[in-house]
Amino acid sequence: QVQLVESGGGLVQAGGSLGLSCVISPSIFSIHRMGWYRQAPGKQRELVASINSGGITNYADSVKGRFAISRDNAKDTIYLQMNSLEPEDTAVYYCWERVIRDILPSDYDYWGQGTQVTVSS
Repeated sequence: QVQLVESGGGLVQAGGSLGLSCVISPSIFSIHRMGWYRQAPGKQRELVASINSGGITNYADSVKGRFAISRDNAKDTIYLQMNSLEPEDTAVYYCWERVIRDILPSDYDYWGQGTQVTVSS
């Protein structure tokens, strides 16, 4: 069973920075993509940033230029560096991994437990 263990997060003032880490236990399946989602109170969960096995990254428009996703394959860890934080970034942030399985459904998602990020104005 794949496990995603997040760390980081917390409380920061607007304009500040925070970093999140997620250790992902190895999978027997091919990894399609990894990244970070977030969910604010009363809102749907949204994809913040992702990175594929080739290192190609994607970001939500709201965080482009402020957030950076990276991975360390040797440590089985992905990171999210968040700069110039805004109160609108307040949410629970979830680490996410999508694998490709040889059984149906072939696409399968794993999730971390979530970590709270609060940005005060």
